[in-house]
Amino acid sequence: MASEKKKAPKRKSDPNAYIAGAGIVVEQPITQTLEQNYMPYAMSIIVSRALPEIDGFKPSHRKLLYTMYKMGLLTGAKTKSANIVGQTMRLNPHGDGAIYETMVRLSKGYEALLHPYVESKGNFGKAYSRDMAYAASRYTEAKLAPICNEFFREMDKDTVDFVPNYDNSMQEPTLLPTTFPSILVNSNVGIAVSMASNICPFNLREICETTIALLKNPEHDVMETIKGPDFPGGGFLIYDRGELQKAVDTGRGSFKIRSKYGYDKSNNCIEITEIPPTTTIEAIMDKIVELVKSGKVREISDLRDETDLNGLKLTLDLKRGQDPDRLMQKLFRMTPLQENFSCNFNILIAGYPRVMGVREILQEWIAFRSGCVKRRVYFDLKKKKEKLHLLRGLEKILLDIDKAVRIVRETEEEKDVVPNLMIGFGIDENQAEYVAEIRLRHLNREYILKRTEEISALVQEIAEMEDILAHPEKIRAILIAELKEVIKKYAQPRRTMFIYADDLAEEIVEEETPDYPVHLFLTAEGYFKKITPQSLRMSGEQKLKETDAVILHLESSYAVELLFFTDRQQVYKTRASEFDDTKASLLGDYIPAKLSFDPDEKIVALVTTRDYSGNLLFFFENGRAAKVPLASYETKTRRRRLSNAYCGKFPLVWMTAAEEDGEYILSASGKRKLLLDTAMVLPKAARDTQGIQVMTLKKNQTVESVEPFNGENLSNPQRFRPKSLPSAGALAHDEEENTQLSL
Repeated sequence: MASEKKKAPKRKSDPNAYIAGAGIVVEQPITQTLEQNYMPYAMSIIVSRALPEIDGFKPSHRKLLYTMYKMGLLTGAKTKSANIVGQTMRLNPHGDGAIYETMVRLSKGYEALLHPYVESKGNFGKAYSRDMAYAASRYTEAKLAPICNEFFREMDKDTVDFVPNYDNSMQEPTLLPTTFPSILVNSNVGIAVSMASNICPFNLREICETTIALLKNPEHDVMETIKGPDFPGGGFLIYDRGELQKAVDTGRGSFKIRSKYGYDKSNNCIEITEIPPTTTIEAIMDKIVELVKSGKVREISDLRDETDLNGLKLTLDLKRGQDPDRLMQKLFRMTPLQENFSCNFNILIAGYPRVMGVREILQEWIAFRSGCVKRRVYFDLKKKKEKLHLLRGLEKILLDIDKAVRIVRETEEEKDVVPNLMIGFGIDENQAEYVAEIRLRHLNREYILKRTEEISALVQEIAEMEDILAHPEKIRAILIAELKEVIKKYAQPRRTMFIYADDLAEEIVEEETPDYPVHLFLTAEGYFKKITPQSLRMSGEQKLKETDAVILHLESSYAVELLFFTDRQQVYKTRASEFDDTKASLLGDYIPAKLSFDPDEKIVALVTTRDYSGNLLFFFENGRAAKVPLASYETKTRRRRLSNAYCGKFPLVWMTAAEEDGEYILSASGKRKLLLDTAMVLPKAARDTQGIQVMTLKKNQTVESVEPFNGENLSNPQRFRPKSLPSAGALAHDEEENTQLSL
């Protein structure tokens, strides 16, 4: 509720001392605040800033290009970028930095567009470099590229609507009358509130040919003429027809883009010359350096950025005897040299955002362009009708030129000349004005005959224009002719080539992981060592912290996978090959730090596996036991951490991995033991299953320990084997107490 407002008296000495409502706190529901304050902001971002419209431009692009057009930069010489930025501020109420950055991204020098809209001179940076910054606007020059003729040649023919700028001092277009579907020819990325847009570029020839085919046959299969995206940086697109079909049909999908490389045999180096559009050369170098330092890539001796005026080049020097193709397959998997490009064709149509496929976008563009052509034809028709009307009046003067001269000469006052001509020849005011403005030197029969000869041509042109407006197929013919002209002028060869997925599968060479025996050690405080048998024989006593102790020693191999289970019901997955071989005289790797454990998280078990065969057995304090297939922990991706690794509702007493079923001794408080055959416990695929109750316990009793049965640690095992589950087990007063080390 709003507090009651008190009207404060105004002081004559300070009229602004009191402002109505100042300082009054008004409480309102959060929903009302969102509706009144946040929603207008969100709509402004969506409609007026972040998303492109059907002409292919965001408002910032459109304002900049229109300003450059009005400055005469379509045909004139280049001018300083600072001058362009300053003029653009009349339409775009943003800082000069934001406007200049917009121009940089549209420029030829930046190399972010297939068909740049701005011809640039000076350092405009590079789209493929994170650190190559563009120069300040006072040092660079720019003008409009020739392709911008396709946006502005009809600007003065009422083809699009104009609205006042932000301070109502001039008019600006709401859209540009583009003669080709620029929305799909150049990439466009925008992030609005709760939605985004990411439009990949397509080859201009393919898009125009597809549009022509749709104009001729609305049922045309778009996939017949559109091969796939065409990125300005080139590279190779891994062709997946299903994913491409999805993107073309729905406007959402992703493509894998792979870098282009060559091998220089004389210098034993790989030269990378084209990279995916979603990364930079510095990001690639950082990742390769990281892999080399961690030992995951050992084939590279040096890498250099040799980018110069000739274009991008990243050079990788190889060690002697290395296979360059095999190395590149590894780098494609592990670095940004191969990345996904996700599409989201979200476009503003009549002020509303819509995610559309290529066919629907082209149909919307055809409707928009048809409207532009109709308005242009109507504009020309109106002008020609006005001219014809004036010439009809001139034609009547032809009948008696002397009479016209006599009327003008005998009229005493100038204001009466036009009315007297209207009366004398039966023409209207506009025709009379036109006749009255004819120079004296033109009052001859030859001049008037030449003017009136235009009448027949005008009548024919007017009839043709009216026919065009009455027949949609003639509008479509005009669009087709314009698109063919655009292809002829601006079409370029495709830059992004294809690698077909079927061929790619044959190219991929599986990385061979060396395998040799190792000893694995785990300590109570979380230190891990991987030691070869030779090193273990040569080493003396294990080096440990004073309060630490080895709780697990396994004879294993270099190629096994390691699963570290923790007290937070999580499992951290890694491989033995990711740890360096060490010595007994060293502390080893601290697992919580290396695998990024949560604070105070502790290891409860380590499991090794090669193929995720067998089961994991979990025993809980309340007498329950669970059997989970090890395959439940296998993932297709290299996930490092899995949550809900086991049931966290009850305290865990012991867990182990078992290839086959066996017998285990459960010892509970109250001197009872149970000899459990795990074949009686059915496996459950859910990792966090509660299992089944195998041992019934009295109040305040718990299972204290679990150990494998080896045939000797129970003198009369038959007493402890249950006939069914759950079972209370049997008293074990005469059994020797068996103790077991636990984590």
